[in-house]
Amino acid sequence: MRKSHPIRRVVLATAATVSGVVLLLSLKPASDPASASAAGAAAQQTAPAQESPQGGAAAAGTSTVTGDVAQTQYGPVQVRLTVADGKVTKAEAVQAPKGGTSDQKTALSVPKLNQEAVAAQSAQIDSVTGATYTSTGYKRSLQSALDKVKAASSRSGGGSSSSGGAAQASRTLTGQVAQTQYGPVQVRITVADGKITKAEAVQAPKGGTSDQKTALSVPKLNQEAVAAGNANIDSVSGATYTSTGYKQSLQSALDQAGG
Repeated sequence: MRKSHPIRRVVLATAATVSGVVLLLSLKPASDPASASAAGAAAQQTAPAQESPQGGAAAAGTSTVTGDVAQTQYGPVQVRLTVADGKVTKAEAVQAPKGGTSDQKTALSVPKLNQEAVAAQSAQIDSVTGATYTSTGYKRSLQSALDKVKAASSRSGGGSSSSGGAAQASRTLTGQVAQTQYGPVQVRITVADGKITKAEAVQAPKGGTSDQKTALSVPKLNQEAVAAGNANIDSVSGATYTSTGYKQSLQSALDQAGG
């Protein structure tokens, strides 16, 4: 019996060693699937991010353009356009006269002007009765926004034309200052393809009654200059000196444009 004790110890030690090896081997495969599943989950989280740029590509054809601020007797007017594929899809006044009776006139006129701008696709729209100043300012800002749209379209779509021709398509020319009895008048015009697309008075008589006469006459003179394409336009009644000075400066700007 005493001789059998060492053998039992060897057998038990061997059995314990084998059991330990089996346990270690059984634990290793269990850790691998967990790490694999974690890697798979991480891959699934990053995959959708690659699809997001496709959703934003559709909006590339739509842009927003804001016209210049047009100052009127009752406050500034500024128009913003939404353009898709070269067509005006939305027009809105981001600035308009407010306070007192101007609130009512703005509420009456601006929605109609917005609708007309989209329908006409130009600034040749009718003024709203009872809101002449707001309408005139709206059309001026609208025209400047349309000019920006046209310029952007020429830059992006003029790849087939020569770069020199594209640069000469639109120019801004400022006429000489015409001195009048009530103050200087100076006209600036934008010319595209030999045609006046925009006219504005960068200087005009101001102070006292001149403010009212300038606010009354200049928008009409600007509109007439664009419509006529020359300086042979009618003087505004009650603002003869301003009208005469305007036409003189307009003619000098046209002379710079080559007639």
